[in-house]
This record gives sequence, structure tokens and C-alpha cells, in this order.
Amino acid sequence: MTDPTAYFRAVFDRAAAAFSAVDRDYLVTVVAAAELLLDAISRGRRVFVFGNGGSAADAQHIAAELVGRFSQERPALPAIALSTNTALVTAWSNDKGYEDAFARELSALAQAGDVAWAISTSGNSPNVLRAAEAARAKEVQVLAFSARDGGALKALADHNVIIPTTRTDRAQELHLCIEHVICDAVEKTL
Repeated sequence: MTDPTAYFRAVFDRAAAAFSAVDRDYLVTVVAAAELLLDAISRGRRVFVFGNGGSAADAQHIAAELVGRFSQERPALPAIALSTNTALVTAWSNDKGYEDAFARELSALAQAGDVAWAISTSGNSPNVLRAAEAARAKEVQVLAFSARDGGALKALADHNVIIPTTRTDRAQELHLCIEHVICDAVEKTL
């Protein structure tokens, strides 16, 4: 790297362009996602969040923001990150296969009116797709956060937030920012 300032400026410019594309193409969907969560939570329903790798970390982060607090004191909100039940995920994956680990837990816990918040930068993670299918079978609304073209997850979701990039890191950065905005909006409204 010969000019660090130019490098960082170019990175920030690309991130800003991706944010602008989300604002232009998906702002309505981001608002709808917040409204979906508000509606479900206000009716006593739960939010199940899941993904792999960095998306699993995001799922845990979102659940912590909702159950704990984002920026103000308030009652706990019902959210569960499916990747945190390591005994179930590892036992089921070992015995039956990883593709159904999230679907199995969702099938046991979710009820009609809940929200399944699926995060997959590719939109094609088999275990996330199976969980989305399990959610739809139980009349659970699916909120999908993905990138690229949304992958197969796009067709399984009621609401899609698709980051217009092929870069996983850029998608994860934007996902986290939008997740924070949604958590903040839910908290302020409730």
C-alpha cells in the first residue's frame, strides 16, 4: 500500500456507495422490517435470528440488543439466536446433519405470528434455507438479510434486505448498521 490515505478513502467511498444503494433501493424494506418486528413483539410474539459465521455473530448481537437493551432502559424483548444452543446444534449436526439444525430448533419453538430473521450473505446457505422453509410451514414471517442477488433465500422471505455487493465483508458491515437502526427504531417505538 503506497498511499494509506487514498486506500482508506477509496474503501470508505465504496462503503458510502453501497449505503446509498441500500437507501435508494431498500429503504422501504428496512422500514417494513422494523414494522414487522414491532407488530410481532407488540402482539407477544418472538423473534428468532440465525446465520452462519459472521452472520451467526450478528444473530447473537441482535438478540442481545433486543433482550438486553440497545440504548435505553426498557423491558426485555423476546428474541432468540438459534446458533447459541451449542448442545443442540452440535448434537443434531453430528447425528443428522448441519442442514437441518436451525430448522429443527425453529420447528420446536416457533409459532404462527413469530418472526424468523435469516442472515446469509450468499442467500444460499442450506441450513438457513431449511430454517426459512420450516418457518414458512409454521406461518412464521421470514425477514431475510443477504447480499449479491439474494440467492435462494430471496424467494423464501416475506421481506428482503439485499446489500448490492459481492463482498461478504461489505455486506456484513452494512447488515450490522441496518440491524442497529432497526433495533433502535423498535426500542424507541416500544
